[in-house]
Amino acid sequence: MGAKWADVKEGMEIPVLKKNCSTQQLVHWAAGSGDFYQIHYDRDFATGTGLKDIIVHGALKHAFLGQLLHDWIGNEGRIKSFGCSYRGMDYPNQDITCKGIVTKKYEEGGEKLVDLEIWTENPEGKKTTPGEATVRLP
Repeated sequence: MGAKWADVKEGMEIPVLKKNCSTQQLVHWAAGSGDFYQIHYDRDFATGTGLKDIIVHGALKHAFLGQLLHDWIGNEGRIKSFGCSYRGMDYPNQDITCKGIVTKKYEEGGEKLVDLEIWTENPEGKKTTPGEATVRLP
């Protein structure tokens, strides 16, 4: 069951989604996505490029934000558009917190639409993957 149009208010936060990637999940994502850049699984290579450790794929964090939206709108809602920027590093075995806030609620073309600011945060509270989305509610 997803968000109810009547309950949505501009400025409200949507329910948080917490993720914590294991290195095994990064290997699975690499296989599924075809992104085998060594910074995502080879610690020596990653540190050799100046990183402090291997890092979570940006596209995987993008997928987490898609899950955040879908979990909120439910099966009857639709994600009209969403995107994000990769602005910070996230590491395996640390919490990645996905958050969102409603920035606009409106009707257009017979659809009930909601715009949101969405992002991932690292354990220090830094936004590492900021983005925006538009969803349609039933």
